[in-house]
Amino acid sequence: MSNSFFRKKSIEKIIADHEQGLADDHGHGGMRKVLGVRDLTLMGIAAVIGAGIFSTIGAAAYNGGPGVIFLFIITAITCGFTALCYAEFASRVPVSGSAYTYSYVTFGELIAWILGWALILEYSIGNIVVAISWSSYFKNILENVFGFDLPDHLSVGYQTAKHAYEAALAEGKPVQDMIYATAPKIAGIPFIINLPAFVIVVLVTMLAYIGIKESKNTANFMVGLKIAVLLLIAAIGIWIIFTDDLTGNWSPFLPNGMAGVLKGVSAVFFAYIGFDAISTTAEECRDPQRDMPRGMIYSLIICTVIYVITTLVITGLVKYENFKGVTDPLAFVFDSINMQKLGTFISISAVVAATSVMLVFQIGQPRIWMSMSRDGLMPKSFGKIHKKYQTPWFATIITGLVVGIPVLFVDDLLMTDLTSIGTLFAFVLVCGGVLILPRMANKPGRFNLPYINAKFIIPVVVLLFTILFWERIQLAVSNINNEGYQEVLFLVFMVVAWLIAVFSFIRNYSLIPVLGMLCCLYLMIEIPAKSWLVFFGWMAAGLLIYFLYGYRKSKLAGS
Repeated sequence: MSNSFFRKKSIEKIIADHEQGLADDHGHGGMRKVLGVRDLTLMGIAAVIGAGIFSTIGAAAYNGGPGVIFLFIITAITCGFTALCYAEFASRVPVSGSAYTYSYVTFGELIAWILGWALILEYSIGNIVVAISWSSYFKNILENVFGFDLPDHLSVGYQTAKHAYEAALAEGKPVQDMIYATAPKIAGIPFIINLPAFVIVVLVTMLAYIGIKESKNTANFMVGLKIAVLLLIAAIGIWIIFTDDLTGNWSPFLPNGMAGVLKGVSAVFFAYIGFDAISTTAEECRDPQRDMPRGMIYSLIICTVIYVITTLVITGLVKYENFKGVTDPLAFVFDSINMQKLGTFISISAVVAATSVMLVFQIGQPRIWMSMSRDGLMPKSFGKIHKKYQTPWFATIITGLVVGIPVLFVDDLLMTDLTSIGTLFAFVLVCGGVLILPRMANKPGRFNLPYINAKFIIPVVVLLFTILFWERIQLAVSNINNEGYQEVLFLVFMVVAWLIAVFSFIRNYSLIPVLGMLCCLYLMIEIPAKSWLVFFGWMAAGLLIYFLYGYRKSKLAGS
């Protein structure tokens, strides 16, 4: 492979391009610098506290019991290592593009493209899942609060209805009353669409199109409401748990051991996805080198505390084993203890929470496309800045279409695994990229990642991990020909972990980035292997686009 695939842009060139008015080539000036540390913190909370706590937390609690809080803490620590690495990059490269831009500096163009493509997967599929969840909660509110019954064929995706119909046929169950059978037909095809999901995507896209200031104010309001609701849930829940002596629901604390806890990796990690979206707004920060690192860390700490308290509350009010198949755990808990009105109020809050997540994601993705366009890897239209609203307007519209069209039809059983893989992949490269950056002297007002020599610490950590999982390693090796992909992934992780340990010893790597890489890699291999196959398919499609367009059109072509 030619070295030109790994051509890099220096930090100085990226900043110079930005300062010399690169935006003028694509539009009408720069972007509004209106975000401070409070806005960034609230934006991080807006992105993180959403579908995870109102939906996927139920599945995690069912598998891990109350002890799933350990997985939240482990994931938070992993994200914390990564957030510090993001902060280091953000303080050095204060322009839009997030991990894509950071990889262009450290690994070169090909890896940057792969990472940008993975981030598109994270934001797009993540928002599709959130929009479908939003639609389900919204339909319940229409029925329970307003007494309006939205027809079923306008509130679910076509694939969802078709799969349910085919499954019922295969099991010999009656199907005459199912949505797929009763929906009106056009040219013999049932007309089934998820209209609420599409409408909310359109509305959120319009808000992101109008401007960052308006989006900021809306997101801040929704975050305030979410936090107030979760504090209310915590206060009422804790009071009931101890006054009604329900503490027995916390026993056993680890009903399925750590294996059960780790089954919730995708669900729990999905709950944290989004804090990195803060880094896409660098050009709209008043002081990105100072405020972005603080916003990331503050939002991560606040969200972790909220997740741990909420998990303890719901597993204290209702036994963990009752959460099987529950998609609205918070509302379910209060319905189960005959507090239906509070359950309805929580459903309303879930709609607000999901809306704020979608808004942050719809803000983040266009700015990644904008950065890729500036580098010539995407058409110039994606980098155009609106004259009045000062937003990447074309990229925002395309983002709305990429998310809005699929939500009309796709199956609402879309796995969160694919989004988690894409995000963890980005995290690994960001952490690895920090190791390549040259060390710089501390400067007042600029974040500096603390340097701790990993020379001896990482080899010891990997050795202890190997001893702890020695039995699993032996079984996987002895049955290598009969093992599933999952154990093969585990063995690959062990090899990579030892390679990282060796290089840490030889090159005196910084501890925090190395721990971030190892933690993210381990979480990745715990995600079901079938999702990896889809991920590789997505990556293959991205590489095809790069070689057909991006490689030739890149501004570094021929360098």
